Amino acid sequence: MSSDISLRILSQSLGNTVLVRLRSGKMLRGILQGYDQHMNLVLEQAEEITEGNSEQKPLGVIVIRGDNIIMVSPTVKPPQK
Repeated sequence: MSSDISLRILSQSLGNTVLVRLRSGKMLRGILQGYDQHMNLVLEQAEEITEGNSEQKPLGVIVIRGDNIIMVSPTVKPPQK
């Protein structure tokens, strides 16, 4: 059941920015370009975010293995004025 919800959220997030927390404690942000049933993710324009969001390390296009992922969160777009 929870995997169905997770895959539905990933489907709705395709082409949008997501925030990913890894088992190592690292935080990554990028545009979700693809995923599979194992929650392996492909991120474009990916960057590693340091504590406090003070620095970003650009990574480019990356593949994240699903078993390393603790959390995936769609980012909230600010309201348009």
